[in-house]
Amino acid sequence: MACGSLCSQTLFSRFPVSVSASFSSSSSPRRAVTGRISAARLPVVPLNPNDPFLSKLASVAASHPEALAISRKDSDTLPYVDLLCSPKLMATSDQLERSTFYRERRPRTPPPDLPSLLLSGRIVYLGMPMVPAVTELVVAQLLYLQWMDPMEPIYIYINSTGTTRDDGEPVAMEAQGLAIYDVLMQTKSDIYTLCLGVAAGQACLLLAAGQKGKRFMMPSSYAIIQQPRIPSYGMMQASDIAIRAKEVLTNRDTLVQLLAKHTGNPTDAIHHIMRRVRHMNAKQAIEFGVIDKILQHDPPPKTLKEIRPRKEWIRIDTRFTQGL
Repeated sequence: MACGSLCSQTLFSRFPVSVSASFSSSSSPRRAVTGRISAARLPVVPLNPNDPFLSKLASVAASHPEALAISRKDSDTLPYVDLLCSPKLMATSDQLERSTFYRERRPRTPPPDLPSLLLSGRIVYLGMPMVPAVTELVVAQLLYLQWMDPMEPIYIYINSTGTTRDDGEPVAMEAQGLAIYDVLMQTKSDIYTLCLGVAAGQACLLLAAGQKGKRFMMPSSYAIIQQPRIPSYGMMQASDIAIRAKEVLTNRDTLVQLLAKHTGNPTDAIHHIMRRVRHMNAKQAIEFGVIDKILQHDPPPKTLKEIRPRKEWIRIDTRFTQGL
């Protein structure tokens, strides 16, 4: 318990948050007391500095802060996701540093406070495996957003391998993912889920647990359905091995029942699929019932369509040459 408190204090000190009542336009009476806690440190999920979504969001906030204040076009446009499809905003680092003049550079602004930015958009970003510290802070954020305004939706952006690492080695118990799932089922807010990279194991369950019609996935993302696993602890007695094996089977049955509930597939079919690791792209995830829609990229800008074809430029150049 002391270790968990120490981890929380360390994470809080690394990610300071300052939240004010101006983050949302809702008129909930609970916002009257937000001024009392504006100076307090709110629970924030640990953020991976190498995460591609967060790095792009930071570059947009540093170069075009006015773009973050633009309201969403419709219910299918999740907060800040439309910025990723903008060729103007998603420029390279060289393009951000250079102005319109040749080789002229401008001073770069400091990076924004990403935890506060995500929390102000009611976004819970799960970009790491579900170790106990991550689970604790995700649950705290969900409870905080539910307390702030239960009528506003909550957006969960997922890029997580669940309770395992990339190589499949377990890093946490399956109860960590089920704890987040139970809190989601108790919230009154509409839950939007979006897969930005990978949703494996328990993270795939959270992706499917969103409200029907509001579960999304980016075109290049994928979901993974796999059986629960437990880490190896070296030499163990036969009785202890039997207890842990029974626990794994119980967690597997629980995961199968929950996936059947949210995907609409029979439990026998999910049991059969779970015998081996199942990778699903965006289209396969829709067919299986994990998500409802794919967030397609925007079409090319209109300015590119208006560029004259090569043959027309040749005719213009010929006329100009003859005129000389």
